[in-house]
Amino acid sequence: MSELNMQNSPQAPRKFHLDKGDKLIGGVCSGIANYTNVDPLLVRLIFAVGAVVGFGSLFLIYLLIWLLAN
Repeated sequence: MSELNMQNSPQAPRKFHLDKGDKLIGGVCSGIANYTNVDPLLVRLIFAVGAVVGFGSLFLIYLLIWLLAN
């Protein structure tokens, strides 16, 4: 019976945080990767390509996340 209760119990809400251990600049991409359970390299590549294609708009978003998540 206790197994059923554990399966139906709500999980604690996940919080986003910067990953200070696996950071290159500010830990934003590795924090996003940890939150979404994907590889940090993939998130970093998406940010790099998006910054070039979006004329730097993702770079500004990166800076905002870095400032607000600290």
